[in-house]
Amino acid sequence: MFLPMKTTFPTATRTTLSALMISAGVLFAPAMAGLAPAAQAASSSVAGLPDFADMVEKVGPAVVNIRTTERLKLQNAPGQVDADEMQEFLRRFFGGQIPTPRGPQGQSPRGRRNAPQQGDEVQRGIGSGFITSPDGYILTNAHVVDGADEVYVTLTDKREFKAKVLGADTRTDVALLKIEGSKLPSLTIGDSSKIRVGEWVVAIGSPFNLENTVTAGIISAKSRDTGDYLPLIQSDVAVNPGNSGGPLINMRGEVIGINSQIATLSGGYNGISFSIPIDEAMRVADQLKKSGKVARGRIGVRIGELGKEVAEALGLKNTQGAEVTLVEPGGPADKAGIKAGDIIIKFNGVPVNRSSDLPRMIGSAQLDSKATVTVWRKGQQVDLPVTVVELDNEKTAKAGSVDKPDVANALGFKVSDLTAAQKKELSLDAGVVVVAAEGAAARAGLQAGDVLLQLNNIEIRDAKQFNAAVAKLDPKKSHVVLVRRGDVAQFVSLRPAPSSK
Repeated sequence: MFLPMKTTFPTATRTTLSALMISAGVLFAPAMAGLAPAAQAASSSVAGLPDFADMVEKVGPAVVNIRTTERLKLQNAPGQVDADEMQEFLRRFFGGQIPTPRGPQGQSPRGRRNAPQQGDEVQRGIGSGFITSPDGYILTNAHVVDGADEVYVTLTDKREFKAKVLGADTRTDVALLKIEGSKLPSLTIGDSSKIRVGEWVVAIGSPFNLENTVTAGIISAKSRDTGDYLPLIQSDVAVNPGNSGGPLINMRGEVIGINSQIATLSGGYNGISFSIPIDEAMRVADQLKKSGKVARGRIGVRIGELGKEVAEALGLKNTQGAEVTLVEPGGPADKAGIKAGDIIIKFNGVPVNRSSDLPRMIGSAQLDSKATVTVWRKGQQVDLPVTVVELDNEKTAKAGSVDKPDVANALGFKVSDLTAAQKKELSLDAGVVVVAAEGAAARAGLQAGDVLLQLNNIEIRDAKQFNAAVAKLDPKKSHVVLVRRGDVAQFVSLRPAPSSK
């Protein structure tokens, strides 16, 4: 739980502090006087804070307030009578109408004139945005305009325009708007790949509908994994509801991000905010401008994080890479020979540092192009050519079935061989079915029906070979088993029970 901090001092303490400050000033001035002019300037530069006034005055007019509205679609609750129907009922049978309560000034607080009617336009939300070109293209967040029937844009000179939403991409939270105009103030697009942690930045927007509000801070971190397809910029710039869609600007007056999210326990700003890198946002905006949608690539795999114990057991030096937990039957990865249990370590020669990097790499790849996927398989690197196709709803493999038990081993498994029918149904060449799990296997959450595909870097062919391999494991070390459950395959770390011999 985060609480606001407020520091106060007793009167006596404040007096003492003031005296100390005055004394410090008296002592400090002569010391500064003895410095050379260059040294004085350097000291002043280090001690001073940046002045944003000139920059804000220049870029401020290109930041806009966005107001969205929706048309009411009123529906009567079950059994509720429409007001018009009630008036007609009274006219026919009683020759009158429902008396309306009046306020002290004769007004009708609940009268039908003030009641919202079908099709009435009501305010839905507020946000911010910024003009990227003099002919009226505007960037904002997708969530700012989501569900709106009308979008209105207000400039700092109070001119208001009705905007057209050219497209919105919910995965990146980017939307592109267009207003009719010319020679409009616009912002210079910067390069978010060159930002540095610690540099000063400014946010301009309409928090709580307070238009043209400026806040400042520093970049706290880069490439923060809070976005689906985007690594976000983290800063300590104050961002609140209404700031969404506004620009994050560097000291050169260039846009480097779109303010999008906050980390909060209260619903308001708690010291951390996140922005969409402008490089990624502009790529999305270009596609929205051309077609109104964003096309992304896929290869037909599901991936997971690579754990330290799994990486060590597979002979990898670190946890960089993405573990393949599912391969879509008949998909691009399946046709390329990628298998569940492979660790994807490179895509087109670029290292996959984190599993979250891979969807971004594949998503931004050119559709229908050939890409080289480098996987770690059984202690070796393997390069596989795969075709990148357009992202859609991926198909999944069918679940396996269970056969009778065969033998038990030190990992706590009782397994049996896969039948020919099971191999065909699961699209597998080898593996064993878990019939019972106890000991280490049970503690790891494994259960009957799971299919075991690999032990460390060794492919599991059948129950006899698997049990023989388990018998040779070092009980002092952890080992990993590639387990498939239903559609998903995942490495699980286990430590064998000590031998009773």
